[in-house]
Amino acid sequence: MIAYETRIGKIHISEEYLTKLIGQAVTSCFGVVGMVPSGSRQKLFDLLSKKENLNKGIIIRGDADSISIELHIMVSYGMNINAIAQSIVHKVEYTVTESTGIKVDKVTVKVDGIKD
Repeated sequence: MIAYETRIGKIHISEEYLTKLIGQAVTSCFGVVGMVPSGSRQKLFDLLSKKENLNKGIIIRGDADSISIELHIMVSYGMNINAIAQSIVHKVEYTVTESTGIKVDKVTVKVDGIKD
């Protein structure tokens, strides 16, 4: 959980909210098929759960001053991966900053699969 103080009061932002916000931003980008689970915990949860989770494949590090985000995605075959990655980076930075006010230091996009 990320918490910071404003002149009006204290704001708490849960990691679940951030991952869903980022997941929606990423999956709405052209050429992205879906998110790929990262780490053994997410892979196990993905096997047990049959529904599509927007928060899988997202790793967030940081605090209220700034965060860094690592994304694991699957893209459509024949798409320009560099263009997709740049689009994702810009959209995630904009969405997180506008919605939460938290500065995004770095967005790392890892393409873990290609789907026909």
